[in-house]
This record gives sequence, C-alpha cells and structure tokens, in this order.
Amino acid sequence: MTGTPNPESVSTKIERIAKRAREMRGVGLNTLAHFIDIDWLREAHRRTRKDGASGVDGRTAEEYAANLEGNLRSLLDRAKSGDAYRAPPVRRVHIPKPGGSKTRPIGIPTFEDKVLQRAVMMVLEAVYEQDFLDCSFGFRPGRGAHDALYMLRESLMSMAGGWVLEADIESFFDSVDRTKLREILERRVRDGVLLRLIGKWLNAGVMEDGHVYRPDSGTPQGGVISPLLANVYLHEVLDEWFECQVKPRLKGRAVLIRYADDFVIVFEREEDARRVLDVLPKRFGKYNLRLHPEKTRLVPFRRPPRRRVPRGPDHRRPGTFNLLGFTHFWCRSRKGFWVVLRKTETSRLSRALKGISLWLRQNRHEPIRRQHRALVKKVSGHYAYYGVTGNYLALDSFRYWVRVLWCKWLSRRSNTSGGMQAMNVLLEAYPLPRPVISHAI
Repeated sequence: MTGTPNPESVSTKIERIAKRAREMRGVGLNTLAHFIDIDWLREAHRRTRKDGASGVDGRTAEEYAANLEGNLRSLLDRAKSGDAYRAPPVRRVHIPKPGGSKTRPIGIPTFEDKVLQRAVMMVLEAVYEQDFLDCSFGFRPGRGAHDALYMLRESLMSMAGGWVLEADIESFFDSVDRTKLREILERRVRDGVLLRLIGKWLNAGVMEDGHVYRPDSGTPQGGVISPLLANVYLHEVLDEWFECQVKPRLKGRAVLIRYADDFVIVFEREEDARRVLDVLPKRFGKYNLRLHPEKTRLVPFRRPPRRRVPRGPDHRRPGTFNLLGFTHFWCRSRKGFWVVLRKTETSRLSRALKGISLWLRQNRHEPIRRQHRALVKKVSGHYAYYGVTGNYLALDSFRYWVRVLWCKWLSRRSNTSGGMQAMNVLLEAYPLPRPVISHAI
C-alpha cells in the first residue's frame, strides 16, 4: 500500500548503523545520511506525536497528513539538497516550574520539523546507543525513570547508604555551548548532511510575542532532537569523565545515576564525596555549565544502626534527598530491617493536585459521567508513575484530596451543597480507583 511505513526495512537499517558503530568505536562515521529515504521518513512520521501543539506556521498534523506522500518527498529533497531547507524558528511558550512561581521556556517546532528531527534522531540514536553508559537513563530506548530509581535503590542498599551528592544543573538547555557540542558530535558523526541540519536547528532561533530571537548558546527545550543532544553533551561532560577519570582515583565505591540533566552520585566514603563536590563545578564550568548553588548539596545517607544508640556530639541522622519526583529515605521494613523507601515529593504532589483543581474548575459544567471518566484517567496515570513500594499512603492521600476537590467544584454548580455526605453517595456511583502499586520491589 502506497504511503504505508515499512518498519521492518527501517529496523534493518537501524541495526546496520548500530553494527557499524559497534565495530568502529571511537571512529567518526562519514556516511549516514543515505539511510534516510522516503521509507525512513514515513517511519519517522509514524513515530511523531500527532496531538502536539503547532509551531510558528500553525500547521497541524492532520493538515500535513492530507498530502503526506508529497510533503515527505518534498521534505526529503530539501533536507538533502543543502540550502533548500530552512529550519523555521521554534515557538516559545512558558510553563510553570514545580514548587514556585518561575516558569520554564519550551520550544515548539513546526510539525514538519518534528518529522525531520525524528528521522535524524533515529540515525544518531543507533550510533550513540553503542557509546552511552549504563549510568544514563533519560530518553533512551528501553530505559526509563523507574529503571534509574531501581539502580539507585540497589546501589544504596548494597553500600548500606553512604553520601549522596544531589546536583542540579542551572538552566541546562539554555547554557549548552554549541561550539563544544559540535566538536563532540564531529568525533563520532562526520556526515555533512546531518551536521548541517543539526546546525540549522541550533541556530533557528525562537519566536516569542511576534519577535524572533537568536541566542548564542543552548538548545531549544521541547525539540524532538534536543534530549538526544543533551545526552551526547552530558555523556562527554559527566558520564565518561566520572567513569574513566574519577572512579579510578576514589578510595571507595561510587555510583552515578543520571536521567537527562538530573543526576545524583552515591559515595561509600565521605572524603571521596567531598573531593568530587570540590572539582565538579570546575568540570562543568569548562563546558559553560553551572551547578545551582542552592540545589546542589551533599546528603549524609548512611543506614541507621540496627539498635538505637545514645546521641553524641557527632551523631547525625540520615537525611533525605529527591530524584525524579520521589523523596528517598531510610525506614524499617515489616521484618525490622532498614530499607530505602520512596514517597511522592511534596512539590510534585501539590503540583498534581493544583492541576486537578484547575481542570475541575474549567470543566465543572460538564456532565458528571464525563468528569468521572477524565478523573479516572488522571488518577490512574498518577498511580502508574508514583505507584512504587512504600508509597501507598501518598497515593491514598492523593485520591482523598481529588475527591475533596471534586466535591468543592461540583458544589459551585449551584447555590446549594449537600456537602461530603451527598458526595459520598455520588462516589458510590462514580468511584475513583484505589491506589495500585505498579512498580513493586
């Protein structure tokens, strides 16, 4: 059938690229763009989200699909002919950051740009997946946030805790040094077509309030290819440096866990942790990156003693730290052993409830049945991520407050309210799902 993606042939090409990258480790690959053909673009279009916001041209996925074959062939010809393809600026929007009044800028490319970025990302991903280390988890195939959390917990348990370096990179996507990024890319990818396209995306600029700005540094957060470029950059800045240069010089064990630009390092010995904390800002400064001074800290996280001991002048209780929306802490199991547990981070719980409240306020006029269907999806989605062993109370609290908020906004549909008694009758007919532990230890 004309226009139907051929995933089998594309997957074969991806394996060929991966095999070449494995056999030529540390060598720049010159010929990669020829793998991108019309079948490759069809598969890239299939993998691209169709429900995202439109870019500066206002063109939706449905409009693009109306003449999909012609649009893809035109895109292929322009992308490979040099100057014929002009990367349009991304449309910038601001979304609120969790736990504060600050916002995070997000760049929204045009739909056609998303398809081409996806096509290039598929090539680069096949190459760099052979180089990336096991310590990185973000935006990689077959790896997710819960894999990072599992590795973190296993490391803490095997070391009986330790010292946790909780780090935060300040404005990472806006601070990436493009010159250094190109140098890093050219060590592994020397195909002129791909490098030219990446350069155009980096220099495309952003459109905000009708004006186009062209910053000298950074990558547009929100672009399809931006997470991969971030992984390539931090693989050089942090992952390889830590594994090859830092760990051999440490006296004890240490484990790095990175998810995109969020990372923690677990140390067995305090002196190792303090040495790395001293040198880490200098390492990041070489690449135009800066650690947030208030959010980067060293947390004592040793396992508490099995028996209670009198508190002396040097007694320190283990602290807590946050990663990927969870607060990590020591707690006794039902059998009396000390184990590392996780609960929903307070700011994430508040943000989720604020989002539910806003949606209920905007949709309180909708029929009860329709509201219930939407709430079930939202609550189930929350359970799907935060449903980890030891987090049942936080999940149950989330469900309770969703019920309270639903009652609050339904009561505003008229001047009278039956209160929680009437709401309990309603919830018997339209119950919210009970907490589910989706990720059991």
